[in-house]
Amino acid sequence: MSYKNAYREVMRDLEAVRTRAEDATAARREDVYKKAPRIKEIDAELSGVGLSLARLALAGDSAAVAKARETSDALKKERLSLLAARKIKEDYATPKYTCKKCNDTGYNVAKNAPCACLKQRLIDEYYALSNLRGVLKEENFDTFDINLFSTAIMEKEGLSPRANMETNFRIAVSFVQNFDKEFQSLLLYGETGLGKTFLSHCIAKDILDAGRTVLYLTVPRLCKVIEDSRFNREALAAPAEMLEAVDEAELLVLDDLGAEISTVVTSAALFDIINQRLLARRPTVISTNLSLNALDAQYSERIVSRFLGHYQMLKFFGEDIRVKKRFREVQMG
Repeated sequence: MSYKNAYREVMRDLEAVRTRAEDATAARREDVYKKAPRIKEIDAELSGVGLSLARLALAGDSAAVAKARETSDALKKERLSLLAARKIKEDYATPKYTCKKCNDTGYNVAKNAPCACLKQRLIDEYYALSNLRGVLKEENFDTFDINLFSTAIMEKEGLSPRANMETNFRIAVSFVQNFDKEFQSLLLYGETGLGKTFLSHCIAKDILDAGRTVLYLTVPRLCKVIEDSRFNREALAAPAEMLEAVDEAELLVLDDLGAEISTVVTSAALFDIINQRLLARRPTVISTNLSLNALDAQYSERIVSRFLGHYQMLKFFGEDIRVKKRFREVQMG
């Protein structure tokens, strides 16, 4: 499945869930009616009394309304007695929807807005499309190996890659632990193969495991969505929903900043995303292979100033640990 089908698939799935709940209710009701035909009669009578109550209330006939309510109460009491005698639950005729806020429609009428369950389903779909779920089984805090990083002090940095990575690791753990208490965003920068994406995955997994909404995207993929939403609306079933998820995910993880083909449209949209999430106090984790100087050269002052002023900057340096891991695997194999 592609991004263009995600929204459509989620809505189809919700409709199927709702239909199953209603079909199950109809089956339960028929089973109850077979066991106790009188209950079927009572339900029909109550339906008629309900219609009568509405008409009488509109007509202002208070005496008739009171009598109809007495009839309704008597019928309900009889039904409860019949249900109890047959050990049937009182809610046999109530659909068991998975979401009580929207009854699996995806729309919260009380809030006059899309339901949180729809947003989560969309985010789950987008997240699954990133192929990251399988990666998180391998790349998480539990599988992080500090021994891959050299203890040799790098003269230019004044400390070893391992000592630096220990600091970055502690900051990442603190970010997760204080996610609900302290608003912060992270920018992980340095050359390829130094653990930036791995650490981003660690953060994403723990936030997901805590039941929060996480959306992971590479910046090139995000820019493609932005371009399609602006110039090729037929390319996506619901580009607005995708970009809404980018804005509203409790954690947004953007990988590979700097690898995208930048245009005036994508640059402006990227600034808007970064700025809106800062204003809404929604955390973002961004990783890039660019140095700070390269970031300054490639992006507008508005974007860079948001990074420098509002993101905690985590620098990565040392040797390519992916080469080390492959070497170790060859030795062990």
